[in-house]
Amino acid sequence: MSEQLKQQEQLLDYYKTALVREKEKNNALAGKLADAENKINDLQQKLDKIKNNPFWKMTKPFRVVIHWCIRMKDRITRLGSPKNILRKLKSKKIEHKAMKRYGTESFPTPEQIADMRAHVFPQEIKFSILVPLYNTPSKFLREMIDSVVAQTYHNWELCLADGSDDAHAYVGEICRKYQENDSRIVYKKLEKNEGISGNTNQCYTMATGNYIALFDHDDILHPCVLFEYMQVICDQGADYIYCDEATFKNGNINHMITLHFKSDYAIDTLRANNYICHFSAFSRALLEGTELFRTQFDGSQDHDMILRLTSRAKKVVHVPKLLYYWRSHKNSVASGISAKTYAIEAAKGAVADHLARAGYEGFEITSTRAFETIFRIRYQLLSNPLISIIIPNKDHVEDLRRCVTSILEKSTYENFEIIIVENNSTTQEIRDYYKTLEKYPQIQIVTYEGEFNYSKINNYGASFAKGEYLLLLNNDTEVITINWLEELLMYAQREDVGAVGAKLYYADQTIQHAGIVLGLGAHRTAGHVHYMVGKENVGYMGKLCYAQDMSAVTGACLLVKKALYDELGGLDEGFAVALNDVDFCLRLREKGYLNVFTPFAELYHFESKSRGLDDEGAKLERYNKEAEVFRTKWKAVLEKGDPYYNPNFSLDRSDFSLRLNM
Repeated sequence: MSEQLKQQEQLLDYYKTALVREKEKNNALAGKLADAENKINDLQQKLDKIKNNPFWKMTKPFRVVIHWCIRMKDRITRLGSPKNILRKLKSKKIEHKAMKRYGTESFPTPEQIADMRAHVFPQEIKFSILVPLYNTPSKFLREMIDSVVAQTYHNWELCLADGSDDAHAYVGEICRKYQENDSRIVYKKLEKNEGISGNTNQCYTMATGNYIALFDHDDILHPCVLFEYMQVICDQGADYIYCDEATFKNGNINHMITLHFKSDYAIDTLRANNYICHFSAFSRALLEGTELFRTQFDGSQDHDMILRLTSRAKKVVHVPKLLYYWRSHKNSVASGISAKTYAIEAAKGAVADHLARAGYEGFEITSTRAFETIFRIRYQLLSNPLISIIIPNKDHVEDLRRCVTSILEKSTYENFEIIIVENNSTTQEIRDYYKTLEKYPQIQIVTYEGEFNYSKINNYGASFAKGEYLLLLNNDTEVITINWLEELLMYAQREDVGAVGAKLYYADQTIQHAGIVLGLGAHRTAGHVHYMVGKENVGYMGKLCYAQDMSAVTGACLLVKKALYDELGGLDEGFAVALNDVDFCLRLREKGYLNVFTPFAELYHFESKSRGLDDEGAKLERYNKEAEVFRTKWKAVLEKGDPYYNPNFSLDRSDFSLRLNM
């Protein structure tokens, strides 16, 4: 009994000590936070004092001119030489011309229309197009209906539920006239307006088709959209379909403000951003036992519906063609989220409901700087696993010191070990630095005695790892965000996720890595998107502001479960220098895992921007050989194209520019 009491006392002492350490840690963090807040307050007071100074107010016009001159100088500097400026202006002119092909120039000729209407599909599918009407301007209403009547696929019905008030009785009159000329148009005047969700649900009660399509009352369809959808239903068994879309202004679809070219189905992308949006069509069977639109999510009812139905779908297919035109006017969401501010909270609620249904708990959803309805999702960590950080190194003492110091001093996640894999260093400085690291029990140095092979070195380091997770990390990186490990781990802990990658910057605050796209670049192997874009840039359609699924992430900072790493045999040692990380990610993808890029784990990567590819002698020859091996190994995947990168984008540039030749 006394032995049991002794054990309990020892356990109590252990918890007391742990509590004291935790309090000390919290006090230290609280002290740092207080210091930071004091500095902010002090700077704010100084700023207010300057702004309230009469001289400051008097000189405002001069400052405006000076700032304008500075901005112009920066723009000219970024563009480069006059020759480069002319080249970029020419490129923009060509791209603007290329945009035209997505408007009325893309419409079929009379001969093509005849061929499409004569085409016999192996299945008989009827599309019920649901359009809730409410005080729709007559011009918008007619153009919307005309775009349905013009479809090259004939088996559709247009279900119109009209909640307009008495002052807009013309809506019903126009619809009835169309109905007289085409029996496929079904119209119903509602006793009262039931809002977006209620009116659409009323449309659904009128529908008799086996596929349902959702269409806004003031938008326009491409004439071929239903024909294209029929093709993927028959060829691929698609039960949920969407396409690319454009926002247009001034009542002319050729006056496009934004062209939204989307990725294929990506669940993490969809949770953060309703990128699917228009034009959704889906099998009626997906609605069995569930609702179409739920009124509690009015304003974001489509995001809620898309999350629910795509989760149930067997085959979600993206048609990578611009087939939907979203009208921008003063009362539309397309003109700005402020037109419907309630949509923000509705969207958060829709995502929260989806995550709860998927089994997640303790998550947090916040708006990002890109847009109010583009979200950052913080997932709860399910455990506190040991993370083994593998850092290959040869000499470069200052790089390694900066990297290790940033990990030790900035990381809020404490359960990690660092394994430095020493590879043929020659300087006394690095040996001296290794000795200073001996005082850290969580750091060990192991020696790899072969010629440089990035894959072999990391695999060797991984063999010493005790952690449940492996983090591959370059020695020329530096931690920026203090919770970087938590941000990576919150995705890597999921059963459906393989590799997770961070957002990396050069020293000049431009982006080095924000995800990898297959086929991008001169070698047509793989390349980094948003390369050398400024840190504050939100990216194409806000892509730099939310976590998303990608084909691959860089091995310069890559977190993966050790069990998965071992299952795949680590990095392929046939790729000694290049493309080993991409190959690893593709092998994960081949096994059904998702690879995730998160912009909320940020580090510097001091890789030389001027170095580029290995471009000298033996190095160039080695890279070319590895690129050829990669292209051969992944030939079928490369030919199919990157599912997370739209085929309308150029593979020659990393900035989501349009392909000039289609």
